[in-house]
Formats: sequence, C-alpha cells, structure tokens
Amino acid sequence: MAAADRPGVKAPPGARRIRFTRRQWAGASVVGIIGLVALAALVVIGARALVALDPVREFLTQHPGEYPLPAGAPVGIPAWLGWQHFFNTFLIALIIRSGWQVRRQKRPIAFWSPRGEKRRKMSLTVWFHLALDVLWIANGVLYVALLFATGQWMKIVPTSWEVFPNALAAGLQYATLDWPTHNGWVNYNSLQQLFYFTTVFVAAPAAIVTGARLSMFWPRTADRLNRLLPFDAARRVHVWTMIYFLVFIAVHVALVFATGALRNLNHMYASQDTVSWTGFAIFVASLVVLAAGWVAARPAVLVPIARLFGDVRVVPVPTQGRTR
Repeated sequence: MAAADRPGVKAPPGARRIRFTRRQWAGASVVGIIGLVALAALVVIGARALVALDPVREFLTQHPGEYPLPAGAPVGIPAWLGWQHFFNTFLIALIIRSGWQVRRQKRPIAFWSPRGEKRRKMSLTVWFHLALDVLWIANGVLYVALLFATGQWMKIVPTSWEVFPNALAAGLQYATLDWPTHNGWVNYNSLQQLFYFTTVFVAAPAAIVTGARLSMFWPRTADRLNRLLPFDAARRVHVWTMIYFLVFIAVHVALVFATGALRNLNHMYASQDTVSWTGFAIFVASLVVLAAGWVAARPAVLVPIARLFGDVRVVPVPTQGRTR
C-alpha cells in the first residue's frame, strides 16, 4: 500500500490515491472469480489423482475421516445448542458489520460517554460494537458452560491424536468433491472438529482479548500488559480474526447446503435427525430476524438505547451550500 493510501500518513508531493472505476472493479471481480474457479478445478483434479494412488487409498481405508468418541458421549444436538447457534449467528453478523463500519467511518454521527465522564468518549458505532461484544461474550460463556455440563464438548474438543490423520482424510474427501458421509448428529468428522475447536477456543478468545485491548476500557497505565500486547499488534490480530470468521462462515454455510441441506438444517435449528422442511423454515425465520436487526441498527434506534447506559451527544450535520 502506498503512503498516500494509508490513513494518517501524509502523501509526498505529487502522490495521488489510486481509485478504480466501477468498470475496473467489475473487471477485477470477474478476473478474480475466474481465477478462483480455475484454482478450485485444479485442486479437485489434483485431489482425485492423488486418491487414485494405492498408498493414499490405504491411508483413507485406515483413516475414514473420523475416530470414535469417548464412552458416554451424547448423541444428538439439543435444542439449547440450536438456540445458541442462532444467537451467535445474529450477534457475530452485527459485530462484523459494526466492526467494518468502525474502520470505515470518518465522521461519527454521535458520541457516547459514561455518565459523569464526558471526557472519555467513543463514537456511537464503537459503542454499538462493544455492546454487541458484551452480549456475544455472555452468550459464549453460557455456551461453553453448557458444553461441559452436558458432555457436548466431546464432539468439538479433540480427544485423540487420531484427529490429525482423520482430518487430512476428510480434507481429501472434500477436495475430491466426494463429500464425507459422516452423520453430524452422532459425530463430526475430524476436520470439522478441528475447525469448531479453533473457532470456539482460539479465534473467539483472540477476538475478545484484542478487542478489549483496542477499547477505551483497557488500562493505559498497565505497562507490562501493554508491552505483552502492543496496540498495533492487537489491531492486526483483531482484523485477521474477523477475516477468519468471515471465511469460516462462508465455508460453513456452503458445506451445510452442499452436503444435505434439509438434514443439516434440521440438526442445527430443529434438533431433529430427519429430512424435512422444519429446520429450513426455522432457518428462513432466523434470516428474517437477522435482516430486521440489520435494518434496525441505525442511529435513530441506537441513540435512545445508548442513552440508557450513558450520555450521548449527537453531532450536528454540517449544512452545505448555505449562502448569506
């Protein structure tokens, strides 16, 4: 990135910001899509050639893509897990949206400050992002507590080193488009397990810690903490964690629909191991709720809510084109 494109960096004389026209963006998008399709085709062709080899076939026979769960592992997906899945989806979507708005916003519409501490202030967008974070963390704590209370943790926490060769085997099956036939109602395949574990116990804590470091509530005088987690490093990790969540969500949704949508949606939303339209109907309803929340997340709605927890100062919109 050129100096002229970095915020806060003064451009040298003669430097100018490079801007693409809509036609250029469209062309770049088409080229990018074609490149991704070509790369995906090469991966599939290479994976199919690989699994045709005798040693690889033997490997897949020894490692089918999953390993047995510990004795006493629960079967099925309880209703509370489906509700947790919906709340997490709702919150993480708005968190990613508000986080992107924080990075892109140049002129805040309003500022929020704790009551009696007007010198400590943040934009309304940052306040909304942090408020969503608090709800997301509370939901996550409840989720983890229920995981360990009900034994569901055994489905997403690796309990054997066999998880790694089986994850490789599952990855080969995905790459050949010969989808794994494992039943998620009973046991996730090992690649799923590793990604779910990483998401819950690595990516989520990383997002929480780095988000706290970037917030106004982080103790600025804690020199040792600040040396352990510098501000710039926390910001980079926070952005890359957001990218991880975006990629995870995209892949997760794509595979849900590609590997038996009705049954998978029944697992996730209706707590049923059946093939019916019940889970799909609940899924559509959840999208309607998410869309309503997305539309409602605007200053006219957020300002009154923010005032319940502190002071809000709305920034007057400058009048343009006024003449005396």
